[in-house]
Amino acid sequence: MNDTPVTLSEKDKRYCWHPMTQHKTEADPPIIVSASGASLFDEQGREILDMIASWWTCVHGHSHPELNKALSDQVQNLEHVMFAGFSHPPAIKLAEKLAQVLPGDLNRVFYSDNGSTANEIALKIAYQYWINKGQPQRTKFLSFEKAYHGETVGAMSVGKGCGFFDDFEGLLFEVEKVPYVFTWNGDAEIEAKEKKALIEIRAVFEANKDQVAALIVEPLMQGAGGLRFSRPEFMKAVTEMARRYGALVIYDEVAVGFGRTGTLFACEKIGATPDLICLSKGLTSGYLPMSVTVATDSVYDVFLNDDPDRAFLHSHSFTANPLACAVALRSLEIFEENDTLAKVKHIERRHKDFLETLQATHTIYMPRVMGAILAFNLADNDGAYKNNKGEFLREYFFQNGLNIRPIGNAVYLMPPYCITDEQMDRAYAGILKGLELLAQKQAA
Repeated sequence: MNDTPVTLSEKDKRYCWHPMTQHKTEADPPIIVSASGASLFDEQGREILDMIASWWTCVHGHSHPELNKALSDQVQNLEHVMFAGFSHPPAIKLAEKLAQVLPGDLNRVFYSDNGSTANEIALKIAYQYWINKGQPQRTKFLSFEKAYHGETVGAMSVGKGCGFFDDFEGLLFEVEKVPYVFTWNGDAEIEAKEKKALIEIRAVFEANKDQVAALIVEPLMQGAGGLRFSRPEFMKAVTEMARRYGALVIYDEVAVGFGRTGTLFACEKIGATPDLICLSKGLTSGYLPMSVTVATDSVYDVFLNDDPDRAFLHSHSFTANPLACAVALRSLEIFEENDTLAKVKHIERRHKDFLETLQATHTIYMPRVMGAILAFNLADNDGAYKNNKGEFLREYFFQNGLNIRPIGNAVYLMPPYCITDEQMDRAYAGILKGLELLAQKQAA
């Protein structure tokens, strides 16, 4: 018997280990061979609408002609050079552009290659910052309950309690957890919940006075934690509190940066400038793996010293890859040239109108819209990352040409900004039909 894999699906099953996948029980994935705009195409030529922008990355859509050209032009000149001891035009131009569009004095760009690493770098910078300042007792980090900041050890540590890392508890360092206030349309108790949470957060700062290195937050939305929204007022109050206690503030905008919340960066909507901001996902519009950790000038200056050991001694082989930098720079230019944030506002209006229809026809919980993000829950709790209701809908959506991937009980859309009204209507109709079939299944 010949068991040598022949088809692409057979080879994938034989050789590939996919993320967030239980290969013993889950169906084989489709093989995507091309993509354009908001559409993916499998090897049979079937179209699948990418309604979550391929894990929130492809802000301008797939195979964008201007981004294709930027990549092609750059590869003719320089594909890569180490960034320690060298520099190159794409990295310099992108850093300048980021400094121009970010608020305040977030001017110092440290390149890396994914969101987890961007957060890991921010934690290390914050930790060493206090050593360089002569306050080595500031070693503690604060993060929100159910926070998710990535998969590296430091990122997992500040994400303890999100449900993904229980098996790795022994690897992780201690972190002080503080309450996160999750809100939605019609949440009549939001102000009382925020007031209570702020009292509890202040108590944690008081109990750890002069020991906190930094507070790290996902501003305005906890992503993997279930698309849980918070109000700008709450985030601003927490940020200002951290400042009063002398702690640095890290904004993890890996998921919400580049227009997702309606402004280019969530910190703009909050009206606060963090000491460190972490960006990835939409940075290259999904083209290439890259991230940045951007520090204020005042944080950067603490690392300037005659002692080389006081430098930030962190590196990656592919730091500031020129191809990724060239695409990221062109992506930022497209935001301005195409008035992309106006497209986000249009998507937000469509989402709000659809939620009204949805609430009139189906029982849903905690409906919410922010920028290009629509979310609602199937129950009045978060549920496990994968559960029967969510998996039923995920499979139905896929069979009907939609890439919609619920998180726990939360169903959400986060499409690329090039999405058309007709494509959005197809997704909305798919959600309505999926919920109808789910209700019939539960009633049977």
